[in-house]
Amino acid sequence: LSNAIESAQKKIEGNNFGIRKNLLEFDRVNNDQREVIYEERRKVLDGENMRDVIFQMTHAVIDRKVDMCFGDDVDPADSEEGIAELNQNLRPIIPFDRDTADSIRGMSKNQIKQDLKEKAAKLYEAKEAEFDDMEKMRELERVVLLKVIDARWMNQIDDMEQLRQGIGLTAYGQQDPKVEYRMIGFDMFEEMSHNIQEETLRIMYHVRVEQTIEREEQAKPMTTNKEEEGPKKPVVRKKTKIYPNDPCPCGSGKKYKNCHGRPGMPPLE
Repeated sequence: LSNAIESAQKKIEGNNFGIRKNLLEFDRVNNDQREVIYEERRKVLDGENMRDVIFQMTHAVIDRKVDMCFGDDVDPADSEEGIAELNQNLRPIIPFDRDTADSIRGMSKNQIKQDLKEKAAKLYEAKEAEFDDMEKMRELERVVLLKVIDARWMNQIDDMEQLRQGIGLTAYGQQDPKVEYRMIGFDMFEEMSHNIQEETLRIMYHVRVEQTIEREEQAKPMTTNKEEEGPKKPVVRKKTKIYPNDPCPCGSGKKYKNCHGRPGMPPLE
């Protein structure tokens, strides 16, 4: 009996150790992602200039979209489907003019990327010119970037937690759950980074500067009757009040309540 208890205790302790070890492996993946995100957030919170970051995002998005739409062995000018797909995927993010086969005819894929990057830079400079103060544009970049990062990171935390709860099922397919969790988590983090770039650019390239409307002072201030009249004065009674037990003013010698104060009697003049 003692040997059976000791053996069961060793198995339980071994299982607990394995669970803790797996949790540490999972947490290590989350910590690596967290360090990257917090480093980017720290740059924004420290007030660094995010203009170069925006241009890096622009170049990354353009490279990714062009590679997705055109293969290495396909002439972009001859690929009408690739041109249509590029317009559909890139123009909602960066408001380019609609490209045609003639505009990119004779260009290689790298030349197309360079041409789009130059056009994107001009569009962003035109957007900056709409602001009367460049510091407002820089502050807007920081606010937008921080908001997008926080929103996407919160979704990533929830998705990683759901992945952890179901990753153990991969063991039935002769796959290591820790390795699968690391690989899938990396793909999810990369997708989150792409979404942050695209959403940030979509906001920055489509932001509008609205004119501030100031209130104008009225020619004459509005007043109310209450203000014109001022505080109300107490009502002054013009005639002396006659009480019921007072002598009647008519001279009859009777009390007022028994003379002209009775119901139906004509009032005194």
